[in-house]
Amino acid sequence: MNITVYLGSSFGNDPAYREQAVKLGRWIAENGHTLVYGAGSVGLMGVLADSVLAADGKVIGVIPQFMVDQGRGHNGLSQLYVVETMQERKAIMLDLGDCYIAFPGGLGTLEEISEAMTREKLGISPRKSVYYNCFGYYDDLFRMFDKMCEEGFLPAEYMSCVRQAHTLEELGAIINE
Repeated sequence: MNITVYLGSSFGNDPAYREQAVKLGRWIAENGHTLVYGAGSVGLMGVLADSVLAADGKVIGVIPQFMVDQGRGHNGLSQLYVVETMQERKAIMLDLGDCYIAFPGGLGTLEEISEAMTREKLGISPRKSVYYNCFGYYDDLFRMFDKMCEEGFLPAEYMSCVRQAHTLEELGAIINE
């Protein structure tokens, strides 16, 4: 399975996120999956890719040329797509993924997983999306989803597209169901 992971290009303030990115990378490789990600060498993105590769896994990266020019691209990937725009990057990552995971990250992570979930909700794609809510990172976001339902902006039946896992075991159960 190709697992597209959206995550931070920084490390965050807590080293536990780095440690969990290493565990996720090992889990992807040990379960015979392929990582699809934004091809960055920096922050959690680089840690995740390096951990998949260290466990003899396969990594597919998709990166815009301007990020390569800035020196932010990973040089040791199994396969690399260099594109012109962020929009192309997102489209290819969506097309390549069999499922999508949001690991802790920032605005880009939220944007990308939101698009994947919206595609599922609209019936454009049957692929699953999951917030990997390690250390409660996404707890406040899930409270916001509840608020969206309460206020009538998110029909409750669409909450089935808004999944979360707190552990690798839960993550595996969701993507394999």
